[in-house]
Amino acid sequence: MKLTTVLLMALVCSLFTACKDNPKKESTASENNIDAARNFIRAALDGKFDEARRFMLQDSVNTNYMDIAERAYQNIDPGTKNGYRSSSIRILPPVTELNDSVSIIIYSNSYKNDPDTLRVMKANGQWLVDLKYLYEHDDDSLGIKPAEKDTLR
Repeated sequence: MKLTTVLLMALVCSLFTACKDNPKKESTASENNIDAARNFIRAALDGKFDEARRFMLQDSVNTNYMDIAERAYQNIDPGTKNGYRSSSIRILPPVTELNDSVSIIIYSNSYKNDPDTLRVMKANGQWLVDLKYLYEHDDDSLGIKPAEKDTLR
């Protein structure tokens, strides 16, 4: 009798759990360029690379760069990982909006405080990080270049 009661209770509990509404998954869409950069950076700092990939423009080069970053993150010591996880994100002014669908965002984190640059693009109505830009742009692409001497004078 006790065994039957226990089994019946377990069945009722599992039915209630199965019928319960599943919580909605967090939306992967970012509201704007800053939000997309922040979501991407936070996920990467936390070591959540699958989540970071959802905020990234999907192409083979970006995927390759993300794979490299993930392997590098896994090889760092636990203290450094904790430093990244507990750090805050600093979006540095100015945010350069090249047009209505492409922005260049310079950021750092409070742990390393080493500025870096991301390109954020609006593709198919969604703001996504183009990770390639971090590795392939010129260091001075946003700075003011010195005027060259005019050799014709």
